[in-house]
Amino acid sequence: MSTRTAFVRGVFYPQTCEEIKHTIAHFNATIKEPLPSVTPRALIVPHAGYIYSGYTANLAYVCASNVTYERIVVIGPSHRVYLEGASLSQYDAYETPCGELDIDVSVCGALKERFSFLTHLPQAHAEHSTETQMPFIKHYFPHTKVIEIVYGKVDIKALSSLIDTLLDMEKTLVVISTDLSHFHTQEKANVLDNICIEAIISLNLKGFEGCEACGISGVQAMVMSARIHGLSPHFLDYRTSFERTKDASRVVGYTSFVFA
Repeated sequence: MSTRTAFVRGVFYPQTCEEIKHTIAHFNATIKEPLPSVTPRALIVPHAGYIYSGYTANLAYVCASNVTYERIVVIGPSHRVYLEGASLSQYDAYETPCGELDIDVSVCGALKERFSFLTHLPQAHAEHSTETQMPFIKHYFPHTKVIEIVYGKVDIKALSSLIDTLLDMEKTLVVISTDLSHFHTQEKANVLDNICIEAIISLNLKGFEGCEACGISGVQAMVMSARIHGLSPHFLDYRTSFERTKDASRVVGYTSFVFA
């Protein structure tokens, strides 16, 4: 049995299960605004360290936590390895501090056969944009199967076609992982990030000009698919690393949405 190892455990998120449970409990205790009462088909979530963006990501998972899914597909950009197309995790299980998640091997095989841009590049899966989502998934959906897709240079329409196929599957949740602008001042980040957020809210593909999201391809593909499937975006949260560091000179932006 092959397992996708947790490469960024203890770096981007806590080392132990107990610490993860404590962290998520803290996030939930500090939720102030009511969350939308919807049945999410897709999420947009950030992927920085939990101390920076965990609260923002957690909101999306809380929104989905009362729904039963058969599989959750996490799609995120590659930060460490250049690749053409995307890499599909062809393992049997996915390691998290709170235990393994089963990978949906049969659906992985079907997707790889259908979409020529999907390959399996093992080194592409030492990737934090996707891995940071798995402890949340294990916490809220402990028995749900997962699929990890890490993309590089990819055609937006092809990626959207893949998302369309996933949305056509019953009881499937699509998770799009992205951070927003990087290392601008707080003031400039707010301007740039608002471009991304408004484009998502309005499902306006032309509105992304000037958006600096690192996972912009995934976000644009999701917006394209949302228009096709009649899904509405529900904005949950926006913040920057300033919330944690109190340094307004170089910040990273984070947002979360649900699509229902």
